[in-house]
Amino acid sequence: ILNYDIMARFRRRTCIVLLLFILFICSIMMALKTLRPDRAGFGDPFGLGLLPELQQQTVLLDNKQNSLNRIQGDTVTRVSNFHSIAVNTMKASMPPINKLEEELASPNYNFHIFYYSWFGNPQFDGKYIHWNHPLLPHWDPKIANNYPKGRHNPPEDIGANFYPELGSYSSKDPSVIEAHMKQMRSASTGVIVLSWYPPGMADENGEPTDDLVPVILDYAHKYNLKVTFHIEPYKDRDDRSMYHNVKYIIDKYGGHPAFYRHKTSTGRLLPMFYVYDSYVTIPEIWANLLTVSGSQSIRNTPYDALFIALLVEERHKHDIHRSGFDGMYTYFATNGFSYGSSHHNWASLKAFCDSNNLMFIPSVGPGYIDTSIRPWNNHNTRNRVNGKYYETAFSAALLVRPEIISITSFNEWHEGTQIEKAIPKRTGQVVYLDYKPHKPNVYLELTQKWSEKYRKEQEQWLM
Repeated sequence: ILNYDIMARFRRRTCIVLLLFILFICSIMMALKTLRPDRAGFGDPFGLGLLPELQQQTVLLDNKQNSLNRIQGDTVTRVSNFHSIAVNTMKASMPPINKLEEELASPNYNFHIFYYSWFGNPQFDGKYIHWNHPLLPHWDPKIANNYPKGRHNPPEDIGANFYPELGSYSSKDPSVIEAHMKQMRSASTGVIVLSWYPPGMADENGEPTDDLVPVILDYAHKYNLKVTFHIEPYKDRDDRSMYHNVKYIIDKYGGHPAFYRHKTSTGRLLPMFYVYDSYVTIPEIWANLLTVSGSQSIRNTPYDALFIALLVEERHKHDIHRSGFDGMYTYFATNGFSYGSSHHNWASLKAFCDSNNLMFIPSVGPGYIDTSIRPWNNHNTRNRVNGKYYETAFSAALLVRPEIISITSFNEWHEGTQIEKAIPKRTGQVVYLDYKPHKPNVYLELTQKWSEKYRKEQEQWLM
């Protein structure tokens, strides 16, 4: 009996100790649970940072979940420090577009923006290109004698009235290209209209840039942007050379995912080419290329495309129609400078285009000033009025319900039409204009605002 009592007491003590031990273990587990990241759910491995292969899988799953959340309109939740370390560790191997899609405004492929890749500096190009632009003399010698001559001397003295946040950059600098793509995407533009000369050719102040096109296409694709071409008035441009150059562009770049194709009303997907100074070539030459019966016709071939002519004077609209162009754009950011750039003429131009099956693409700009390279051209300056000039142009464009709006420009610094970030700067020689009282990105924000407004109004037009 005594042995039985001893054994019974031993069992009770053992059970109590075991129960206390189990409670102790449970308490430890609960304490550990409170140390886990807020976002951790059941099965989310605590100590993830020690397991790179699990870390990668979790990051990719998180990206997929974030995409689903965006589609469902969910609010993105706060991410813990622990998770940030995981993402940063795997950043190099992650497709970057997932994070970009979360941070940046969605692209609007009906907002086209003119872009110039002609800038250079000693670090990337061995010399300054375009930033050292010469002061252009007036065509009347009597007037020209009243103004200074010479050339700008970068980096403090550049051929622009504003100064870029990125400094006197090179268009070949990958970090500059990426910064530009990010700015254009943040502005909710969708199509880059790239200034283009054939291989080996350039404007009189620049160097050939065709070899930069593949890099621009790659960075554009990273930011889900598209690229089309703004064909400049190169030497001996005519129907034959245009055919060969369009063929060259489509053969070399047409297979790239960032190459822009426009969906027509008939459902065709066609490349688009803006043709600067198209009016310097007579309609009969263009008709050889752009009409079905033309001797050099590109129509109904693998190289058929939409060709958009520059309209400056009112009479050009009839020439554009006769030439076989598919539409017209106005380019200049100076309201009142030309018939085409005058906002009050856009309604009649749109009506003409509608009645002749042409596209009308008005060009809006934030202002205009080119006195850094044309010191005698003060009368064409258009003050930005702290963004009001830009918004007035957008408002005028929306009134005519265009299929596409073009923006002059992202970075034509010589003419002061840029929406790229600019900063206040004062040197011994120059006090540059700036965007104050606003921040350097104000025109990117205004563009994004009007892109959304345009999208909403387009939905109403189509109802």
